This record gives sequence, C-alpha cells and structure tokens, in this order.
Amino acid sequence: MIRLLGLAIFSTCLATGAMAADATCKAQAADKKLAGAALTSFSNKCAKDAASSCDAQAATKKLAGAAKTSFVKKCTADAVGG
Repeated sequence: MIRLLGLAIFSTCLATGAMAADATCKAQAADKKLAGAALTSFSNKCAKDAASSCDAQAATKKLAGAAKTSFVKKCTADAVGG
C-alpha cells in the first residue's frame, strides 16, 4: 500500500513538472504551430504578460533594486522559455 502511495505521489510530481515546462511561451507557440507574424505577435504578447506577472510577484515579495531586477529577469526568461 505504501509503495502504491509513493508511486502515485512520484507520478503526480512528474506530471506537474511536465505541465510547468509546457507553460513557456515557446512551448505554447510550438503547440499552436505558429509561424511568421502570428508567432512574433504571440511571442511579444506572451513576453509582456510574463514580465507583468513577474513584476507583480516581485512586488508581492517586496523586492527592490538589484534583487527585483534579477528576479524579474530570471522569472521572465523562465516563462518565455529562453
């Protein structure tokens, strides 16, 4: 029984990690098979949305100065997928 529970928890963690990886802008664009102007437009909007979200997270964490800049840069890069 414990083995089954451990396996269920492990598989849930793997699935969650896979979903988080697919949440990047690049992955979403690839899933939608975007190209040309549509890809550019989607990428720009997605990057702006990611930066806005990361900015809000930095404000929630009460970051300022270099810490905020570093956090927002890494957070945005992770969200965009680059």
